[in-house]
Amino acid sequence: MTDASPGAPPLTIELVHQIRDSCLCLATQRAARVLARRFDRLFAPLGITNGQFSMMVALTGQWRPKLSELAQFLAMDQATMTAAVKTLEKRGLLTLAPDEADGRIRRPVLTEEGRKVVTEAAPLWKSEHAKLAEELDGQARAIAALLSKI
Repeated sequence: MTDASPGAPPLTIELVHQIRDSCLCLATQRAARVLARRFDRLFAPLGITNGQFSMMVALTGQWRPKLSELAQFLAMDQATMTAAVKTLEKRGLLTLAPDEADGRIRRPVLTEEGRKVVTEAAPLWKSEHAKLAEELDGQARAIAALLSKI
């Protein structure tokens, strides 16, 4: 293990505590992990994860994104997006359709089975999210709005 860079101030316990107590990155990572586990347990009987639910919900409306657009919307890198889509495709929950104007572009589309799973998952999400909002003293929307600024 190497020492800190020459000239760098020592890492004090005060600084460690400041990072622990005020780091937004750490706080959001911890919260994201807790929430992910909570919603993964909720959706487990349907055979999907919270991430898959979010992806499928994004595909239920009129929006017909390219894979790259969906990845950007979900803040995922391209490799992770490709793996996630392949998993849902193997399960028959979505298909990759060629773009009408450019056959090289693929657009994910929910299958009927995918729509069925989202339809079953949505009321579970709504109920659990209401519980979560109550736990957060009714501040869930405000928290989401603040996080969307990042």
